[in-house]
Amino acid sequence: MLDKIANILLVEDDYLDTMIVERTLRKMNVVHKLYIARNGQEALNMLRGKGAEKINPLPSIIMLDINMPKMNGLEFLSELRSDEELKDIKVFVMTTSDQEQDKIASQELGVSGYIIKPLNLSYSSASKDNFNLFIDLMNLRK
Repeated sequence: MLDKIANILLVEDDYLDTMIVERTLRKMNVVHKLYIARNGQEALNMLRGKGAEKINPLPSIIMLDINMPKMNGLEFLSELRSDEELKDIKVFVMTTSDQEQDKIASQELGVSGYIIKPLNLSYSSASKDNFNLFIDLMNLRK
């Protein structure tokens, strides 16, 4: 397990997807603090402490949707990577977008992984394998 606190930031506008991620993390014995932002701008505000309480310590991992209002995931990633304090945070994209252009743009912005939703671990072995890999790579299990 990580020696330090491993905060996780989920940037997701869909309430149902948020509940699925929370439940999945619990089932996989991931007990680290989960913060939730509904769009990219809200996430940046939480990371920077502007108009919201700053996440402290900064999250070790950001789980990011691409298709969101106000500031989408790719805009958020671009902003994150240009910020000296935030640019090294690991980001995993979890999105319904299977478009090659989104995958390429995400890779160019340095994501650590790209998981296609729905994140229904009972039906999709590919989603389950990718999510398990994400958990194992981050060494998050209790």
